[in-house]
Amino acid sequence: MIVASPDSLPDYFVFGVIDWHFRHQRPQHLSQMLAHSGRRVFYVSSNFRVDRRSGFEVEPLGTSGNLFSIKLFRSRPSIIYSNAPAPKTIRQLRSSMGLVLEWARTKRSVCFVQHAFWYEIARSIPDSRLVYDLMDSHEGFGNSSPEVIALEEQLLKHADITVATSAWLGELSARYGGRSALIRNACEYELFSRRPEVIHADPVGRRIIGYYGAIAGWLDLDLVEATSRHFPDCCILLIGADTIGAQFRLAHLENVVFIGEVRYELLPFYLHAFDVALLPFKIMPLTLATNPIKIYEYLAAGKPVVSVGLPETAQFGNLIRVAKSDEEFLSAIFSILSAKEDVGEACRRQDFAAKNTWSDRTRDLAHLAEDDSCDPRISVIVITYNNLDLTRACLQSLDTNSHYGNMEIVVVDNASSDGTREFLSDWVRATENRKILLNESNRGFPTANNQGIALADGEYLVLLNNDTFVTPGWLRTLYRHFRFDPSLGLIGPVTNRIGNQAEIDIRYETMEDMVRESRKYTLRHMGETLSLRTVAFFCVMMPRRVMEQVGLLDEAFGLGFFEDDDYCRRVEQCGYKIACAEDVFVHHHLSASFLKMEKEARRAIYRSSKSVYEKKWGKWEPHAKREKGLFGASK
Repeated sequence: MIVASPDSLPDYFVFGVIDWHFRHQRPQHLSQMLAHSGRRVFYVSSNFRVDRRSGFEVEPLGTSGNLFSIKLFRSRPSIIYSNAPAPKTIRQLRSSMGLVLEWARTKRSVCFVQHAFWYEIARSIPDSRLVYDLMDSHEGFGNSSPEVIALEEQLLKHADITVATSAWLGELSARYGGRSALIRNACEYELFSRRPEVIHADPVGRRIIGYYGAIAGWLDLDLVEATSRHFPDCCILLIGADTIGAQFRLAHLENVVFIGEVRYELLPFYLHAFDVALLPFKIMPLTLATNPIKIYEYLAAGKPVVSVGLPETAQFGNLIRVAKSDEEFLSAIFSILSAKEDVGEACRRQDFAAKNTWSDRTRDLAHLAEDDSCDPRISVIVITYNNLDLTRACLQSLDTNSHYGNMEIVVVDNASSDGTREFLSDWVRATENRKILLNESNRGFPTANNQGIALADGEYLVLLNNDTFVTPGWLRTLYRHFRFDPSLGLIGPVTNRIGNQAEIDIRYETMEDMVRESRKYTLRHMGETLSLRTVAFFCVMMPRRVMEQVGLLDEAFGLGFFEDDDYCRRVEQCGYKIACAEDVFVHHHLSASFLKMEKEARRAIYRSSKSVYEKKWGKWEPHAKREKGLFGASK
């Protein structure tokens, strides 16, 4: 059973670097703590179910109803580490994630990405923040292709924030100019600090020099062998999956004992038997970037630690022994074994670990991931001319459905006579993000928008008719297309009524039906855009930098008509693309203000504006309608 999404908290989609049931590490710890904090967490596994359809398998993790493992459908078996996903795979995984979002009824989310393979899928999730959990130097792994590294560069550039596990990785992230923060690893203090009633014992009573973790290419087997030979009366206990044939390599050493992989919760049984805990890594790019979890866990048990000189060991100060050479490493072990156990020193180690828990890290992560103070300012400019009921509904939908903290609403009224001006005078006083301008005469659509732009201070500008009703998460989803495609100049949503290909085949009777039916459509087209020659200005977004290059709307178009066609031609002239976002829907009543005019007067305005357009650009080409069954083209 799944619990409802809390109104005040986003869902977290953790795009994992490992399967949930693999070795218990940072991904599982953070996911569990996020769920414990009341957020819903969906852990998207690195493993897939092979199926040509779109879909997913869900596994509840516990009984809380807010933590799940998700396996997406993929048409063929493969692993995520070696190659970037092909376009066909991206489409299938996006479609499968759309089904997950529909099932979960997600309102807003944080996409917490732990491997670059997921970039194209995660960035398509609507109304979400993109957070990259930079845990490793992936170039240090031999199986990362150039395509995967290129994807990681895109992720580092475009993530809302990158959280790095080490200072070395933080410096790497800073090179790409994005926002970044340091969130190191930690420990599950309660588990590792508590000494089990029964602990491991060496069968022949030897003192134990121990290590646990992956026995992989970064483990310095030469140093392990030197330790074995230097301390022949001790047991060198190695716990973990051996993926490099270390057991065969060290088989001639009688005091080296391999336990193999053990369950995470059993690690204290062995750790509390250690007399010395080791970190015998090679110094290489992969380990230079590492913030070892096991050191926090060693310290939580109060154990003396000897480590090679990795950059991240500096934070532990004199709580651990750091060796700059093999000789210093062996000398540090000898010093610990020769000295009497210092209870006070053990307590200081545990005190440090108690202040570096996964709960602490998760609190910091949630604060950073959900902080919208660094979001760019977006100004929504609404032009009104009578139609008070529509204006009221439009503005209410902006407040209810935008889900964007750094938004301002600028309303310019063109001398309404139906109570709109009085309503706006009250409305503007309710919050600080509202501005109004009340014209004494009808200045027309282009001029009023230019007035609104002059009042606005946003980095991004939205021109929005008052006969519209926006849908949940529309604003961030629209804006994110610019974040991922700097060549984009203008973008608008799909809608129910408009004179071009932005109009889709959709049916509903009420606004509640509209929200439900439009969500079905947009979730099927996450991340997709459709190239258009002209985007209608009933709802359009542009970066301020584009507006400053192109200029304001041409006021020669008077009350309206063709000013959007004209602006699109000017945007094209400057070399920018124009598109329709297939994953954003805005309801449109269509020409509510113009329809109140006499038909002949409306025709006269139309003819006059068309003449202005054709003098500038030649014969006007009527807008094409969407072909039945036409879908957006994935970016």
